[in-house]
Amino acid sequence: MTEADDRRIGLVANPRAAAGGSAAALRTLAADLRSHGLRVVDLSAGTAGAALARAEHAVREGSIDVLAVAGGDGMAHLGVNACAGTDIPLAIIALGTGNDIAAGLGLPIRDQAASLAMIAAGRTRRIDAGRVADIEHRSWFAGTLYAGFDAVVNARANTWSWPRGQARYNLAVLRELPLFAPIPYVVTVDETRVETEAMLVIIANAPSYGGGMRVTPNAQMDDGRLDVLVLERVGRAEFLRVFPRVFAGTHVDHPAVRILSGCSIRLEASGIRSYADGEPFHPVPLTAQVVPRALRVVVPEPGAP
Repeated sequence: MTEADDRRIGLVANPRAAAGGSAAALRTLAADLRSHGLRVVDLSAGTAGAALARAEHAVREGSIDVLAVAGGDGMAHLGVNACAGTDIPLAIIALGTGNDIAAGLGLPIRDQAASLAMIAAGRTRRIDAGRVADIEHRSWFAGTLYAGFDAVVNARANTWSWPRGQARYNLAVLRELPLFAPIPYVVTVDETRVETEAMLVIIANAPSYGGGMRVTPNAQMDDGRLDVLVLERVGRAEFLRVFPRVFAGTHVDHPAVRILSGCSIRLEASGIRSYADGEPFHPVPLTAQVVPRALRVVVPEPGAP
């Protein structure tokens, strides 16, 4: 992009990595962005809430031209909530352990040099985002919203610092499965109402979550719809038998799996809190709606590695 020298890049790095040399890593990242001729505005803060507030203010005031977030899906979620519904593009530098939003968009994964080249080139596209109705603060998601066994597992995995990546999630599955009972849900997708006892319900804008689990393999991020996966009651042994199939997306053929698609999804249950893009979200019941073309994202040039 010829105007690269004039663009102001708001940069937020993972606030939960405030120790262990991340400050130096942030300085290196900022310096590398500047080496591409970009002006960098550091918007990082000590907590995710403070970083989001700074990013939202910069977007609202027009003091940046692009918001760049460095980390995994949690950081992408922060950026989505700052940029969705505006014309400010979101650039995701996917350096985390879970990068499902970036993967769904075909972005470079754990390749900082390619990510920075992508930002410098400045190509963008519009994608959909999900939004929870009647919620003002942090109401958007770009990947998945879920409330069930997976949310319980996510909460457990978040309390552990080891192991990293998918192994931590798998261990949390084994820890929580013996304690989990299927949840009575009412799921209303547009005009279709489903009452069931289920292990989990996932509302998806992207194909995967949890570090590569292809829960809704046919989901597209720009089709104006949300996919809904309902995994109805199965025994523990059957769950463990089917679970590995999620990485290839072949679980959708199982008789306990139901896939729906729509524009407005009402999720009703008791005693469960939802997660969105891997982050603690809002209590259930809630209503999620797709907002077509709500988010402008920076993407690679055609043919870029």
